[in-house]
Amino acid sequence: MKYLYLVNHFVPFPSSEYGGLWAVIAQDDDECFDLITDYDDGFNERFYVELRENIVDGQLFALTDKESSRVVESFTT
Repeated sequence: MKYLYLVNHFVPFPSSEYGGLWAVIAQDDDECFDLITDYDDGFNERFYVELRENIVDGQLFALTDKESSRVVESFTT
């Protein structure tokens, strides 16, 4: 089964004022994490722990298996 993950992520000041929302179709939390970090080459590895927590705490919606795993939308400021 595939899921639509809505993942908020904020990188705190003073490192950055950037944050955003990812809409990702994935089979599980690990695949969601891999898709986000592979998609965003500039994602700072220091914030991987927070990203994992945000994936677990984010909204999750069940989808059909016909959807391919991918980042559907990425918005960062």
